[in-house]
Order: sequence, then C-alpha cells, then structure tokens
Amino acid sequence: MGDLSRLGRNRFVILGRAGMDLYADPPGRRVDESHRYVAALGGSSANIGVAIVRQGGQAALVTRVSEDAVGRFVLNELDRYGIDRRHVRPVGGEARTSLAVVETRIEDHQSVIYRNGAADFALTRDDVAAVDYAGFAGLIVTGTALAAEPSRGATFHALDLARAAGLPLILDLDYRPYSWPSAAAAAEACGRAAALCDIVVGNDLEFDLLAPGRGLDAARALARSGVQVVIHKMGERGAVTIGQGSEFGSGIYEVAAIKPTGAGDAFLGGLVSALAQGRDLKEAVLRGSACAAVVVSRVGCAPAMPTGAELQSFLASHPGPTRA
Repeated sequence: MGDLSRLGRNRFVILGRAGMDLYADPPGRRVDESHRYVAALGGSSANIGVAIVRQGGQAALVTRVSEDAVGRFVLNELDRYGIDRRHVRPVGGEARTSLAVVETRIEDHQSVIYRNGAADFALTRDDVAAVDYAGFAGLIVTGTALAAEPSRGATFHALDLARAAGLPLILDLDYRPYSWPSAAAAAEACGRAAALCDIVVGNDLEFDLLAPGRGLDAARALARSGVQVVIHKMGERGAVTIGQGSEFGSGIYEVAAIKPTGAGDAFLGGLVSALAQGRDLKEAVLRGSACAAVVVSRVGCAPAMPTGAELQSFLASHPGPTRA
C-alpha cells in the first residue's frame, strides 16, 4: 500500500499514450464536411500531464512515439507544455503515433482514432526500468497501456518498480474497446492492475467491464480488497467515491458543453493535483469535476486544460455542483 501523503511532492510520472489530435475547424463542423483542421497534443496520458502542469505540478511522460513528423510534433508539444519527455523514445519501422480526428460538437459527435501499429504499444520493460521512480510523488497509468504487448508487460513492470520505490499507484481504467482483442482480455488485465493500485478511477462502462452488471458493486469490492480510493464516475449523475473509511456522492458542474472529449483526463489531472495540494478527498473530487467541466466547454483536450487561476475563477463564479 502506497503512502498517499507522498503525493504532496506534486511530481508525477505518467505511463501511456501521447498523440496528435486534429479538430475539424471551425468548431461545430462535421469531419465529413470539413476541409480545415487544427492540430493539438492529444492522448490520455499526455492530456493528464498537461492538466497537472497547468495546476502547478510537474509531470514526466513514459511512452513511445513514431520516428517521423507526427512523432516530432508530439515531442515539440510536450516541450511547449513543460512536460518532462526524457523517457519518451522514438520507434521506427511501421509503428505510428496515435492520431485522432475529432469534432467539436455534442450532437452526433464523431471521434475517429487511428491506432493500427500504435507506437506507444512498443513500450518495453527496459524503457520503464530506466525511470528513477524514487524521485516522484506517484505513478499514473492508463488502462490503454495494458491493451497490447510489449506495453502490457512493461506497464506491470513499472507498477512493480514504482511500488518497490514506495510510490502511490494511480490507475485510470480508460477502457477503449477498439484497442483490445476481447472484453475478457481487457477485464483480466485491467482487473489485475486495479488490484495493485492505491487509487482507481473509472466510469460505468469500465467498472461493468470488471464485473458485468455490477458497476458500483465492483468499485466497492475493489475498495474492500485494499484499494485506498475508488472513484466510480457516472457522467451527468456525478460520481461515487469510496475510500478513507467513507463513501460519498458528488455532483457535476453544469456548463454549456461543446464536446464530450477530454473530461476524464481533466478529472484525473485535477483530482491528483488537488490531493497533492493537501486538499481533502471530497474537495479533490469536486475540483476534478470542475476541471472536466471547463474542458468540455472549450475546444481541444490538452489546450483546454485550465490553469490554477482559471480553475479558481471558474469555482468562484459558478453556482456550484449539482446535488449528488
């Protein structure tokens, strides 16, 4: 069991994918009708890193990108956002950096994601063994990294190494069915990883994956098994948090959303940033929810992550979360 007080060091190592997002422009335009796009950093782990940095923390990314122009775009963007990329390595051959073609619209929203031969799945045990885990506050892993080998084995090795160094382990289940050979394979790998972690975050679909038809009960079972904090997100119905001897519900911050993407990454980044700042668990969950609300009201994912000042301004001007 990791010591959650260590999160106060506010320097996180994040394992998982980084990619390029292409947004149909202007906002509201459908992909199949668009001739102009705006490029941005994307990928769940990179987005989480941006969220943490913008809230005043530090983040280092461990992944692979393709040795081509798209991979170099990602490296340049990581530098621009201030994310430590010393453990982001290029891979040649036919591997390609993840690419998402996305719409900024709610109605009939389309996100087309290209993951064939994904470069981040080439992550190896040697890559994660090169990290000095002792210098970090916690390890954040997304479930996407478990979807294929050698990344899956590398991810479990990173969890072992980080635990040996005393780090709290944080998992965003982040289940993307298109990346997995089957739901059964995803349930086995994600369930095994969740059992190793101190904080586990997922939505209805992801907890149902671990125990079909038992979503919230699956989250509660994880907490009983020794996971210190389990957060079951339920979209517009808010979230249920189980941990530290209690269970509580929380609402959402209602906004005029212009897209559905990026909310989960913003939530996790806001959550761990608030915990790192010494805020209690309930306030941390609400701040994560507020970050998610800001992101769905803006264009992009990484570019939409709020700064600390922007988050404070949002909280000060918003009437508050919905009832749990």
